[in-house]
Amino acid sequence: MSRQLLPVLLLLLRASCPWGQGQGPKSPSEEPPEEEIPREDGILVLSRHTLGLALREHPALLVEFYAPWCGHCKALAPEYSKAAALLAAESTAVTLSKVDGPAQPELAEEFGVTEYPTLKFFRNGNRTHPEEYTGPREAEGIAEWLRRRVGPSAKRLEDEAAAQALIDGRDLVVIGFFQDLQDEDVATFLALARDALDMTFGLTDRPRLFEQFGLTKDTVVLFKKFDEGRADFPVDEELGLDLGDLSRFLVTHSMHLVTEFNSQTSPKIFAARILSHLLLFVNQTLAAHRELLVGFGEAAPHFRGQVLFVVVDVAADNEHVLQYFGLKVEAAPTLRFINVETTKKYAPVDGGPVTAASVTAFCHAVLNGQVKPYLLSQEVPPDWDQRPVKTLVGKNFEQVAFDETKNVFVKFYAPWCTHCKEMAPAWEALAEKYQDHEDIIIAQLDATANELDAFAVHSFPTLKYFPAGPGRKVIEYKSTRDLETLSKFLDNGGAVPTEEPTEEPAAPFPVGVPKPGLQASAQIVFRQGWRGGGKGRLGAELRAVLVTRSRSHGPTQPWGPRRSCSYPRVTPLLTAGQEGTSLGAGGSCAL
Repeated sequence: MSRQLLPVLLLLLRASCPWGQGQGPKSPSEEPPEEEIPREDGILVLSRHTLGLALREHPALLVEFYAPWCGHCKALAPEYSKAAALLAAESTAVTLSKVDGPAQPELAEEFGVTEYPTLKFFRNGNRTHPEEYTGPREAEGIAEWLRRRVGPSAKRLEDEAAAQALIDGRDLVVIGFFQDLQDEDVATFLALARDALDMTFGLTDRPRLFEQFGLTKDTVVLFKKFDEGRADFPVDEELGLDLGDLSRFLVTHSMHLVTEFNSQTSPKIFAARILSHLLLFVNQTLAAHRELLVGFGEAAPHFRGQVLFVVVDVAADNEHVLQYFGLKVEAAPTLRFINVETTKKYAPVDGGPVTAASVTAFCHAVLNGQVKPYLLSQEVPPDWDQRPVKTLVGKNFEQVAFDETKNVFVKFYAPWCTHCKEMAPAWEALAEKYQDHEDIIIAQLDATANELDAFAVHSFPTLKYFPAGPGRKVIEYKSTRDLETLSKFLDNGGAVPTEEPTEEPAAPFPVGVPKPGLQASAQIVFRQGWRGGGKGRLGAELRAVLVTRSRSHGPTQPWGPRRSCSYPRVTPLLTAGQEGTSLGAGGSCAL
């Protein structure tokens, strides 16, 4: 090789090396350190860059996906920090963290986050199969849910003193007596103990403890400081321990025979999965009313597990319960029976005094089909047809809606429903537009104060069209709730023209899976680079429009406090220099 070419080749070789530009290879000590994870109030603040590091460093990691503008997230924040402090003080090996969902869309998409707050629990760095958090949203409940996942969910009992101390220390204690702690029934028992946070669990295989509590076979025993004091659930020797059966047993027998309704007991009442509820409405400030509780309680044991006995104090903040049953305060004392699955309500026929005998007879009569349910209805207003929007109630609905000479368009609403209020101007405008059409009636009915034989209404607003002619035909309107589309629907004989995009019907969130979220029916428009906080920030010319569509939260408490939280379901729509159009009155509120 020519001596003149050698320097050129060396320069080319040097330039092609990764440590070119005159630098030698870096030693490991010279590699940039991994990004340090910041903390806020004891909570790790994660991003897509630091989640992997957190999963490697923390084998038990709870992650909250939140949005800065979400009211429920703001309410959770102090409790979340308190839970972190509780666990840190007792050196529990679990870490709490949070992710700003709107600011970290890649993570929100990866973990299927569609509502806020969403909490997920990661074990041993497993990124692909986190466990959904199902516990309470207050500090001690969060901490206890995590304790039972990183530690034993039931205390091992070795002697009488330990068992008695456990029983004496709590109102509700569940002890599993198993002759073989390696049996699969024990795994079932421990799995239930992980989530039943309002009870304390223990287990034992000691023969002496079997003898002390009068047991000869595997049994789960609930000890309680009220009513019977104890309830036994023998394990089936052939079928083993069924998780569902045990869960129902514990929920049923952990309830008081008579429960007073309030904000603390409400969740337990509706979690008991007992479909029949008997309510005694009394004024607890009156001695004569309080005396009725004795007879009411005497009837309760005969219906344990079949009918839930509940006392409602009309002198307390229970106006919503009275309204649901169509009662005034002056009606107390009185009884009402409801099946929470069908929502059918029943009242005593004779209206006699409340005694153990009358309560028992009323329950049997309803359960045996001897009492007909009643429907709520307001009185027909004298001016019900004097305004463009006609006022319907239960007592005039059939006559008006199924009039064979009229096309009747009805809005079923709730006075408290945000979406109903949003569409009210469009509904008024529609009525004014067609008020001179003799064959068209635009009407509305308050479905919280009026019930119908024809069908039930479960979300608001619900729009139904009753075309003229025989056959009692009913068409549900599911398109955009603006004047133009509503008018086209009427002009087209109860159908939206094909060129009109129909809105996806809003469906109530599954019953029994109550997760709080953010109610939203508006449209959020912001430029690329927006990072939460509810305010738009200037960025690139290309704009991202987020349309938040409410998804209603179906109730688990039909006669309890109204729950109408809605969750934003976010869909990105990329537009070039164009603001998003109005969403109108989309979404619905659940009953």
